[in-house]
Amino acid sequence: MSDDSSAEIRDTRKDFMTEHRETYLRSGGVQGHILDITAVGGHPFTTHCMIKYTGRKSGKVFITPLIYGDIGGEVVIVASKGGADHHPAWYLNIRDSEEVEFQVATEAFRGTWREPQGEERAKVWAFMTDVFPAYINYQKSTDREIPLVMMKAVERIPVFKEEEATGTRPL
Repeated sequence: MSDDSSAEIRDTRKDFMTEHRETYLRSGGVQGHILDITAVGGHPFTTHCMIKYTGRKSGKVFITPLIYGDIGGEVVIVASKGGADHHPAWYLNIRDSEEVEFQVATEAFRGTWREPQGEERAKVWAFMTDVFPAYINYQKSTDREIPLVMMKAVERIPVFKEEEATGTRPL
C-alpha cells in the first residue's frame, strides 16, 4: 500500500476515529473500549486502548486510540498505519521515550514498553492478526516490518482527559 492509499483510508475513517477518541475521553473510558469494527475487517467486540505521548519535535501531548490485545498481562499495539510505507508518528514518539502512558477502558497506567523479537514476535503477530485480520493485508502492502509494541503497567495514573492533549494530528 502506498502512502497515498493509506492517506485515503485515514480520510475515509477520520470522522469515525475522531469521534471514537472523543467518546473514549469524554466518558472516562466507559465507552469506546469495545467497538464493532466488522465494517473495516474487524470483529464485533474489538478492544481499544489509548496511548498518551509527547511529540519528539513539537513537545505537544497527543492521545491516540488503538486496537490492542493482551498477552500475559502485557498490552500489545500494532504500528500498522494502515500499511503505509512509513511508521506512524505515535510509534516514533514512544520509541524515543523510556516510558509510555496507556489507558484500557476506565484504568490508566504509566508503564514500560518493548518490542518482541524473533519467535516471540512471530507468536505475538499471529495473535494480533486474530484480533484484527486486516493487519495481514497491511503487512503485505508495505516493505517495512510493522512494529509490535508490548506495554506493561508499572503504576496506575488518572484516566486521560481531553484537555491534556495539547496537539492534534490526523488519526
